[in-house]
Amino acid sequence: MRTPLNGLRGRLLVAFVLVAAVAALTTGALTFREARIGVLQQSQDNVIKRLREHVNSLAPGISYPPTQQDLEWVAEQVARAEPTQRWRVLATYGDLRAGSTPLDSFTELTPAMRSAVGSRRAAVFQRVTTGGRSSLVVGMPVAFGSPAERPASGVAVFLTVPQTGEQGYVDALVTAIGRAVVPALGLAVLLALLAARGVLRPVRELRRATRSIAEGHLDTRLAVNGSDELADLSHTFNETAAALEESVAELRRMGARARRFVADVSHELRTPLAAMSAVTDVLDEEAAQLDGDTATAVRLISSETVKLTRLVDDLMEISRFDAGAAGLQLDDLDLAECLHRTLAARAWLDTVDSTRLPAPGELRGRVDPRRLDVIVANLIGNALQHGARPVELRLYAQELPRSDDGHRHRDRHRVAVIEVLDSGPGIPADVLPHVFDRFYKSDSARPRSEGSGLGLSIAAENVRLHGGTVRAANRAEGTGDAGGTGAVFTVEIPLGQEQDPEQDPEGPPDEGIASFRWEEA
Repeated sequence: MRTPLNGLRGRLLVAFVLVAAVAALTTGALTFREARIGVLQQSQDNVIKRLREHVNSLAPGISYPPTQQDLEWVAEQVARAEPTQRWRVLATYGDLRAGSTPLDSFTELTPAMRSAVGSRRAAVFQRVTTGGRSSLVVGMPVAFGSPAERPASGVAVFLTVPQTGEQGYVDALVTAIGRAVVPALGLAVLLALLAARGVLRPVRELRRATRSIAEGHLDTRLAVNGSDELADLSHTFNETAAALEESVAELRRMGARARRFVADVSHELRTPLAAMSAVTDVLDEEAAQLDGDTATAVRLISSETVKLTRLVDDLMEISRFDAGAAGLQLDDLDLAECLHRTLAARAWLDTVDSTRLPAPGELRGRVDPRRLDVIVANLIGNALQHGARPVELRLYAQELPRSDDGHRHRDRHRVAVIEVLDSGPGIPADVLPHVFDRFYKSDSARPRSEGSGLGLSIAAENVRLHGGTVRAANRAEGTGDAGGTGAVFTVEIPLGQEQDPEQDPEGPPDEGIASFRWEEA
């Protein structure tokens, strides 16, 4: 099942949002990094510069070697020089220590920092976080004498400056970046929707056009806009649709010519066949008085003339179906009585078991009596000719449940079910899908057919006119080589309703069952 996320629109939206999120987060991270480095670097350089100025101005007043009072004086003066910055100053010389704040343990100062200041003549700095607060620790050696000489004196001044203001700047920067990401993502979603709309519009048009083609509207074409891949796809679709329309038109013309040819030939054959039938009837009456070979030849001509007449009649009937000229003459009839008349008219009452027919007046329906007679006669004739006796005829009513084909709901009314069962070897599995095809014969599985090969096709066409279905299968209870001890043909004709061209058949038949289904174009 398609969901919003696995559709093209959803994928485009997710892709745009991910790209925008990655771009926004990457840009924000790089901006934060550069801004943080800039803020801290500026603060650090300013503190070191001012500390150097203060120390250089106080260096001439320090005696050498310095005393405890000298160190206290230096620490106090440097701290007092920046009262608003809350500098904490520590001056050291050897084992002597003096701080600007009494009893200040100066825990931020690490042994590594002390060692670095003692081994260099330049300032050394380090950022330290203690108790969740960030501080800048700067260490600077004090040199005496001229700038050219400046020997190492061993005196060092250490400074600790809290970076509360800088941390506030950094936090504000993080907040600003976070606020900027949300509009960026919103803009990405908007752009994704616009892009998806632009991409999906031709896709939707292509889907609509494809469905229109599938419904038989072969003149459907797409408007080609632009020169991108979607425009090429639309152009290709139009070319394909035009080629398909031309091919189908040619096939229809060929089919129409073929149907007209069959109809014309069949019509032209009827007149000479009528004359031949009249002559053969006379010869049949005189055959008993003829010698043996002549009588055999006369009977052969007579039987073949009957077959040819039946073939021409079947071709005429098929041509009417193909031309759409066949119609129904519906009447409210007793179906059991109709089937009984079919058996009686062909002297099949003693040949076919019809004990499964309902009582007179029990089952009625609106059918065309002539076409119902053709349906039953062709199915029983097929069973007698290709199957084996006994042949059984059944008739009963069945209520079909409501069906849902995914597009619309409808009620399938009660149907009359006609079953013709024989006791032959059954129908091979490879023959089942073709039993209703025209002129199809299975010489390897059944005796050579004496008919035209159109009987089952005509029966199926007549069932279709009634809005019903017909299918062939092997009897499930059998164990013969073909999968059963006989074949069963099942006809379902709706009761009490007019022909419904839009009516779809039921779902696909079970495996091993050939089903004739007709769908209007």
